[in-house]
Amino acid sequence: MNELALLVAASLLAGTPLALAGLGLLVNERAGVLNLGAEGMMLVAGVSGFAVAFTTGSDTLAFVAGAAAGALLALAFGLLVIWLNTNQYATGLALSLFGYGFSAFVGLPYVGQKLSERRAFEVPGLAEVPLIGPALFKQHPMVYLTIVITAALIWFLYKSRAGLVLRAIGESPESAHALGYKVRLLRLGAVVFGGAGWALASWVMTGEQPMDLWVADIRRFSGLHTDDGFVRERTTEAYGKHYTIVWPQEEYTSAGPRIVSPLYERLKGHHAVFGSKLGWERPNWFARPQDEPRDIYSMGRQNWFEAVGEEHRAVREAAGLFDQSSFA
Repeated sequence: MNELALLVAASLLAGTPLALAGLGLLVNERAGVLNLGAEGMMLVAGVSGFAVAFTTGSDTLAFVAGAAAGALLALAFGLLVIWLNTNQYATGLALSLFGYGFSAFVGLPYVGQKLSERRAFEVPGLAEVPLIGPALFKQHPMVYLTIVITAALIWFLYKSRAGLVLRAIGESPESAHALGYKVRLLRLGAVVFGGAGWALASWVMTGEQPMDLWVADIRRFSGLHTDDGFVRERTTEAYGKHYTIVWPQEEYTSAGPRIVSPLYERLKGHHAVFGSKLGWERPNWFARPQDEPRDIYSMGRQNWFEAVGEEHRAVREAAGLFDQSSFA
């Protein structure tokens, strides 16, 4: 029974940031705005809240800073898509990429840092009740606040005149405009509300990042990423893959070869099939005489499987020579 109580408690805590994000997106979409930049807003709000909490020790200031950062990005998104009529999909994706890069850069000094120990919260009297006490009444105040916000938002959307107006703006903006409502301003308000600190609840409550940011960590990049030609070609290919099938072990093919080892031509002469890591051309496998020397992707065993198996067997049972130039 104690394990069940802990499971319920952990689920409520972990679900709170997702619930806040979902509520923000719900208001956005009810107003007729699709925000694909939510992840970028979450990251910027999260790093802002964590930085302020770590520096000042004040949870209140951290919440204000995170909410302000998220709302500011949401305001920028709203101005672009509502006033300037930019494409919602492209603007949202650009905002998401910006959030990844900005949060990784600003958050670099805080990598591996944790907030100081926070006092435990509990509801007096109820926290000691068997089973439901540990499960429901020893939660962070944000959990209870989120429940209240959820109930209030349901009432607002479906029981209040203002909620009816908001839904009308999303479902029939022309009709709402004909009735005299300022559609653009109301949509902008809804977008700003949705961006006000979706991720900081998780960061402040747990003292950790709400998601793995290593993919956006600035330390992963090299001087190659200051090469305009490389960045332009690789970004174009990456953007084109955003909605395509993601194959296992799929390699990028643009902007190469950039950096090769002295053995490149010799390896190529032995039918090496190359991949690229930070601009370095490295052999992934060697095609046999009966193999086509290129990757043929699939969700099952790909065309290199048998060839790589033979390579492993040869190294294990005899010997092998590895070119480690890219690690120098």
